[in-house]
Amino acid sequence: MDYKQLTPLLGPAPYDEPPALQDLRANVGDVLDAYQASRYGFATRRLPLVLADALAASRAYSGYEGEEAHALLALAYHGAAMVLGKVGEPELAWIAADRGLAAAQHSGRSEVTGSLFRAVTHCLLATGRFTAAVQLVNDAAAVMQPELGTANDEYLSVYGTLFLTGAMAAARAEDRAATQTFLREADETAQRLGTDANHMWTAFGPTNVAIHCVATAGELDDIQIAADLGARIDTSGMPVERRVRHSLEVARALSVWNRTDEALAVLLEAEQAAPEQVRHHYMSRELVIGWIRGTRGRPSHPVADLARRLRIVAGG
Repeated sequence: MDYKQLTPLLGPAPYDEPPALQDLRANVGDVLDAYQASRYGFATRRLPLVLADALAASRAYSGYEGEEAHALLALAYHGAAMVLGKVGEPELAWIAADRGLAAAQHSGRSEVTGSLFRAVTHCLLATGRFTAAVQLVNDAAAVMQPELGTANDEYLSVYGTLFLTGAMAAARAEDRAATQTFLREADETAQRLGTDANHMWTAFGPTNVAIHCVATAGELDDIQIAADLGARIDTSGMPVERRVRHSLEVARALSVWNRTDEALAVLLEAEQAAPEQVRHHYMSRELVIGWIRGTRGRPSHPVADLARRLRIVAGG
């Protein structure tokens, strides 16, 4: 939100020399890697400087280098939008995604634009605009489909992940038909890609499609499907953020089936892997609040301790 970074009219350029694109590329990668490792504190500390560098580069370079600078600026905003969404700042996330999409369109790189379509869809999802998110996925897919015939792995990964985000939006809108349509499209794209990968920081592949099958089942209250399928998915090859997000879904399904001890064990293991993600995620908070309210008398020590760590109750 530093407006001096948005327009040179408000002050002198902060750099005599623009940052080297190689260095900027590495720094943007560090932020996106941190997001996938659920290291939100590290990412938020780095993002202001990375965004400032990327803005300076986007103004300083032209031609092919200018396109690269705009692509990196878009990805920096994408990282900002995703981290802000995770820590409960949906309006700031929306601003970041919106600016990122504008930068992506100046990059001339379809895979970057597709990635920012996903970021905007996430923001719509986070603010409860599920129908708008579904519509955006349909519109963005129509824009991307003409290039699918010659798509490389990055493009396929971005395209497939867009449908995974759309499937979550459709599930929250209680639109089963659209949920299944999006999951099928994602699955077909994953089969074409052929393996789990992490192109463009998507973690896209057959395993991520399966993770979303569990997540959408949970959203649609198909709890038995979520519990049975969730336990069978091997997420060990996924980034931390994906592994822990899946664990939260499994814990929720187990909790609904009154298998509270198992659900708590899954949640505590997830917290060990990604304490920041578990602390900030609405699902872990809802689970612990539900366990406390469902307990006669004082909750167990593990639940009470977890509640304090999630800042649900005052520490003592």
